[in-house]
Amino acid sequence: MRIVVLDGYTLNPGDLSWDGLHAIGEVTVYERTAESQIVDRATDADIVLTNKTPLSAATLQQLPKLRYIGVLATGYNIIDLQAAKEHSILVTNVPAYSMQSVPQLVFALLLEFCHRVQQHSDSVVKGDWSSSIDFCYTVSPLMELSGKTIGLIGLGQIGKQTALIAKAMGMNVVATGSGRRTPEPVEGLTWVPLEELLQHSDVVSLHCPLTPETKELINAERIALMKPTAILINTARGGLLNEADVAEALNQGRLAGAGLDVLTVEPPTSDNPLLHARNVLITPHIAWATQEARARLMTIAVGNVRAFLDGQARNLIG
Repeated sequence: MRIVVLDGYTLNPGDLSWDGLHAIGEVTVYERTAESQIVDRATDADIVLTNKTPLSAATLQQLPKLRYIGVLATGYNIIDLQAAKEHSILVTNVPAYSMQSVPQLVFALLLEFCHRVQQHSDSVVKGDWSSSIDFCYTVSPLMELSGKTIGLIGLGQIGKQTALIAKAMGMNVVATGSGRRTPEPVEGLTWVPLEELLQHSDVVSLHCPLTPETKELINAERIALMKPTAILINTARGGLLNEADVAEALNQGRLAGAGLDVLTVEPPTSDNPLLHARNVLITPHIAWATQEARARLMTIAVGNVRAFLDGQARNLIG
């Protein structure tokens, strides 16, 4: 059984082990694979694991031995699922591994807006506190989250964990779902329509998938519904935002801040308007990447492969 990992570095930069895979078959791990290298590297593979290296219809056509693709992530838009089905290739993903880590970054971004920790620390190191005539000082306004309203767009496992943390901080929590079914009651949370959520929330945090219906969900029209003091958090998918509209709103003071872990194009091009917008925090898609979350991802991914070989495939997509 030949197993090829196309882009192993993102999941395992050296602090995890591939031993679980090596116990299953002959394994080759590439740190990164350019699209032009895929066929050469995976030509004899029965199983391919990939994080962000795309597997298109044209590529799959050239991999006749391939029977299984394991996506080392939750999102699977890098796979041509129709082509995989036509070639009888099973595709799995790894759900629910980051439900602790992603909400943690939601609040890391949000708390930075509340206290500007780095800005104050830099000021102290520069000597401002040593030369202050007062026992303390601030270099920017400080904000308390208790009593504020957070609006969650999407309430899967990550959204629910975010809601729990928000409640623990004394926030009011409202949410809106996908609209495909009647939302289930959730203690301590109020379901509201999207427009109402945007109008009344002090913080809007996105936790929904990127679909044709949610593409550029946050745009100029919807930003106009939001409070100019509101903070936008996106740890889901970059394409949920019209980035030009968000940047313009930040620059014009129609949005108080944006904390973003994802962008439409990753890595971003240098002309992305958000890179130079006011009051924006951008992290390089790291919400999922704690050591603990990656260890869970590795365990689930190896388990997916074992289940496939046992004829009991799980976490199937497509």
